[in-house]
Amino acid sequence: MRRTTMKRNIIGIDIGKSSFHVSCHDADGHQLYRKRFTRPKLIQHLATIPPAHIAFEACGGCHWLGRLCLLYGHTVSALPPQFVKPYVKNHKNDFLDAEAIAEAASRPSMRFVPIKSEDEQITGAIHRIRQGYVKERTACMSRIGALLLEFGISFPKGHHAMKALFMKLAEINTPLPQALILELQGLHEHYLYLNDKIAEQGNKLKQIVKESKVAQLLTSIPGIGVLTASQCIAAVGNASQFKQGRQFGAWLGLVPRQHSTGGKPTLLGISKRGDKHLRTLFIHCARSILSRPEKTGTVFGTWLSSLLATKPFNVVCVALANKLARIAWAVLRYQRPFEATAL
Repeated sequence: MRRTTMKRNIIGIDIGKSSFHVSCHDADGHQLYRKRFTRPKLIQHLATIPPAHIAFEACGGCHWLGRLCLLYGHTVSALPPQFVKPYVKNHKNDFLDAEAIAEAASRPSMRFVPIKSEDEQITGAIHRIRQGYVKERTACMSRIGALLLEFGISFPKGHHAMKALFMKLAEINTPLPQALILELQGLHEHYLYLNDKIAEQGNKLKQIVKESKVAQLLTSIPGIGVLTASQCIAAVGNASQFKQGRQFGAWLGLVPRQHSTGGKPTLLGISKRGDKHLRTLFIHCARSILSRPEKTGTVFGTWLSSLLATKPFNVVCVALANKLARIAWAVLRYQRPFEATAL
């Protein structure tokens, strides 16, 4: 997203956990002051100064600070950290980082990250907590399998077998020490607890999608369900920061990475930039379509069938994920449900 700089002082803030380093520049780029603030002192300072252009890196806590600055009448810019790094002069320290942020924010061609609302942040938090439970559940399953392998049992993979752990062990009929059985019972109870917590987080996301008209529009796209729709809302909102669907796909990292020079274009693998979780969800959406081409794959006509006939499966999967991302951008941008005839 591009934004024109107003004739205001530019204040670069290097965000920390308990201390914030501030560098204030005028419209011509001359430094007016630089100070270090604690969190309460920074809030007091922002509430008393005239409206200014506040800039900081898009990092933990930036959206809360952005909403606070908007409340005080300031203009807010959140910059991707990789765009700030070239402006850091000399050795790195907190004040030089704040100066670099202010200088980068003054560039007319700079791109910024939109400030998220509280609801968008809460939805993202639910996703992150669910991801943590899923990783912990996978680790618990691996732990159970490794313990059984130490005692000569190669336990089958998958949740179906793990849920019926002791029934499967009885069928195998291999004697195990009673102390090990007690340890496995504790791990299995933890596994079942994590299943319940994952389902609980999933129900929260279902309720969010049910109450959001925009999320319901996203679910009209083939392959996109509750997880992808809710994460789209949490990550990009109405997608107004992208001029076209191609930019959205590039931001997600679903397009080839370029390394071109001397007029010779060189395309490599996908760039894997942007939101890793959302990119993974779109690829899973594409896999779900490719697993049932007779049901949902027909929506994409000969384009998908010709790709399947000439390209490897994973290449087709990423190409379809990119197309789904572009369709999702159009649905978010124009607030209309997906129409197969438009393809």
